Amino acid sequence: MNAHHPRTPAAERTRRWFMNRSLLLGGAAAVATMTGCSAGSSDTAGSASGAAQSGMPSGGPGGAGGMGPGATEVKYADFKGVTTDGKVVDDLFSIHSTGVSTDAVVKAAQAFLDGLSAKVRRASVFDVDDDEWLAWSNVDGYAREGARMGDLTEKQQSLGYALLGAALSADGLAQTRNIMKLNAFLGDYNGGGKETLTEGHYYFTFMGTPSTTKPWGFQYEGHHVAINYFVLGDQVVMSPTFMGSEPTSATYNGEKITLFKPETKAGLALLRSLTSAQRKKVISTDEKGGTDMVAGAGQDNLELAYQGLPAKEFTSAQRQKLLDLVGVYVGYMDDGHAAVKLKEVEEHLDDTYFYWIGESEDSSAFYYRVHSPVVLIEYDAQSPLAYGENAQMGGGAPSGQPSGMPSGQPTGMPNGGPGGGMGGMGGTPTQQHIHTIIRTPNGGDYGVDLLKLHLETDH
Repeated sequence: MNAHHPRTPAAERTRRWFMNRSLLLGGAAAVATMTGCSAGSSDTAGSASGAAQSGMPSGGPGGAGGMGPGATEVKYADFKGVTTDGKVVDDLFSIHSTGVSTDAVVKAAQAFLDGLSAKVRRASVFDVDDDEWLAWSNVDGYAREGARMGDLTEKQQSLGYALLGAALSADGLAQTRNIMKLNAFLGDYNGGGKETLTEGHYYFTFMGTPSTTKPWGFQYEGHHVAINYFVLGDQVVMSPTFMGSEPTSATYNGEKITLFKPETKAGLALLRSLTSAQRKKVISTDEKGGTDMVAGAGQDNLELAYQGLPAKEFTSAQRQKLLDLVGVYVGYMDDGHAAVKLKEVEEHLDDTYFYWIGESEDSSAFYYRVHSPVVLIEYDAQSPLAYGENAQMGGGAPSGQPSGMPSGQPTGMPNGGPGGGMGGMGGTPTQQHIHTIIRTPNGGDYGVDLLKLHLETDH
């Protein structure tokens, strides 16, 4: 094993019990459990009045793993990944040279680890095939392992951001940092979550030891961010990667921040390029719900059939718009490896499906999905939980702060999502609360398939 202490039954209970209890409690008490209490606290349920006063945004209880890892948490040894029918498509991935160096991210990871205290480092390093890979959630009050950014020195934080900078593109780093800033904005706005709704409540964990030859990886996660980054030689897998925000546009410390415009515009551009006949096959007859995400946290072995229209029925111009859309999400990883991933997606473009729920105006709240044997992308504009005068969990804008939310939305506690959406099912969806995720189906997430190949062939 690496230098990390083995996970104890008590530690396992922390995550599983935390989520299961949230699912069972329902309503305000569940929200208090998810957001207001630390791991192992005896006062986990809290009171309904306390939850309402806190204005916390963690999302409500939902079935099928909608809360993140819990009763349906998959163990690493049992992982198969997202499939269409429970059967993994073979021979999709291989160990090969990409020609894109990983030296920079290896050096940055090692520098960050070397800068940690011995105690924090021991608590942050796991085996390369540890269940910790799968134990992530985008809920703010979730009990996490590893090195918490807010507890590190300024120098240690700088080394952490340097690691993110080496792993991500400039756009990816900016997106991640801005999500963190809007998380802190939400804490100031609601007056709750003094620990979790901050820029500091984000954690690094490492699986294996940084190496240019041996498999390893790291995870960076917190509220609305979960980046899983696996490295084998010069190959990189950055999935699942979850990015979201509530709000998606606000001014924080004098800086105007707006998120998810590229994802929104690229989705609309593709949809609007389709003919009316094509749109009938792409657009669902279902009404847009408060949360429609199905492949979020806790859904690692999800079975999801293709829906919509395959790109083999697209024109060349439409196919390019599909690649442009995928490129937005893939483009958050470093430029060289983003190009490698996009080429992989292009090789399966004929079998890439596009699916849509909702309206298609510039300001509409909608859901879309891109799904192929090697990529799964979801974009979901969800019901507000904690931002705006009509948010489901109360709170209110500071003096002079516009809510930016539609009027007439019913209040009440959120009901959670069907598959890791963590939004509220009640209320009117809005572009001020967006969740996105990108996955690699058929065993590709977390680099699991590559690691299996590596071990089988003694690479």
